[in-house]
Amino acid sequence: MFSLTGKIAIVTGASRGIGFALADGLAAAGAHVVAIARSAQPRVPFSHPVQYISADVSGAIGEVFAGVAQAHGRIDILVNAAGITLPGAQDEAALANFERSLQVNLTAPFACCLAARPHMPPGSSIINVTSIGSIVGLPDNPGYAAAKGGLRMLTKGLAVDYGSSGIRVNALAPGYIHTDMTAKSFSDPVLHEQRRAHTCLGRWGTVDDLLGAAIFLASNASSYITGHDLLVDGGWTAKGLV
Repeated sequence: MFSLTGKIAIVTGASRGIGFALADGLAAAGAHVVAIARSAQPRVPFSHPVQYISADVSGAIGEVFAGVAQAHGRIDILVNAAGITLPGAQDEAALANFERSLQVNLTAPFACCLAARPHMPPGSSIINVTSIGSIVGLPDNPGYAAAKGGLRMLTKGLAVDYGSSGIRVNALAPGYIHTDMTAKSFSDPVLHEQRRAHTCLGRWGTVDDLLGAAIFLASNASSYITGHDLLVDGGWTAKGLV
């Protein structure tokens, strides 16, 4: 039920962090994975066979997706994991960062969905990686919050639009996961403890904590689930007073 053997998957933002882990994890579950990222190559080698393409998903991406579909016959799984965070800017830089956040974290995933849809057969799955910041307010990063909140609702809208084609669209919403993006707060003793204490499980997440949820959403095990937010946050959004 959870096997991805024979499935063709595209994972964006896969040179490092969450995207890298998801690409490697889907390959371990049997999928043929095409990893896409701006970097010329992944930061470290994948542990499982993964095809890597250097491309910017915030630019023209349709030809890349068409090429994957032509080579493999179809696209069964799309994971939109590419993302940036640009906190702390002031004045004019704040507006520029806001617009850049929307472009990479919201517009680019929509472009990838549009590029993938013509090549996706019934039973296919789109997974948009959002954030707990799509549901609760986080400080000093309005562009990220707006983009991830928009991606959450885009997921629901596309679930409605693509459902008649048998394509499922869900959101995978991580909490505080130890990656390069969160390295600053992870290494700060005060911030680290604040985030740890806000979870029910009493620890930060790792990229490996996301793999089971991603495989579930990509596989036939979730064949009647669409438009859903699957939170992998250690209970962050469930917890009230800390």
